[in-house]
Amino acid sequence: MNRRQIFVTLGLMVVMVASALAQKAEIKAGLLTAEEVKTLAPATYYFRGQSATVQTRNTAGFSVGGSKLVLAGLVDTSGYSSSVQEKYQGLFITEVKLSIGGKTLAPGQYGFGFLADGSFLIQDVGANDLFTAATNVDDKLKRPVPLKFVAEGGAYRLYAGKKFVTVKPE
Repeated sequence: MNRRQIFVTLGLMVVMVASALAQKAEIKAGLLTAEEVKTLAPATYYFRGQSATVQTRNTAGFSVGGSKLVLAGLVDTSGYSSSVQEKYQGLFITEVKLSIGGKTLAPGQYGFGFLADGSFLIQDVGANDLFTAATNVDDKLKRPVPLKFVAEGGAYRLYAGKKFVTVKPE
């Protein structure tokens, strides 16, 4: 590569990074649109020694104050052992402190699962259990989907089908 090509390449990289940062700064507080989720969600997610494909169509999020994000998404867990699959269904990324079912979650990257016993589990990326929270069931939900956030006052419900847990920014 000659010097001119290097400068052009670096210039394009700077423009791309600036564009991505400007786009993030423009996100309104509240639920993210499907287009915003497609732009922000990772294609793969590292958890318990492996990278899994993120199901972008089953990823949702919200913005707090227009700049801090919370994302949750289902991942393809087919490469994981059955003991991990029982508890790990997706990624959970937060840039703000949250309260989930009365438990505090610091900003960071986590794994989550809606368990058969009716609880919601948060794990660190090494698959160590951090806490569980009780879930509720919304029998009035007309069209359950695999995963979504729904705004509820100053909090959000994270739904997996008709099961949900309340997530509140602190």
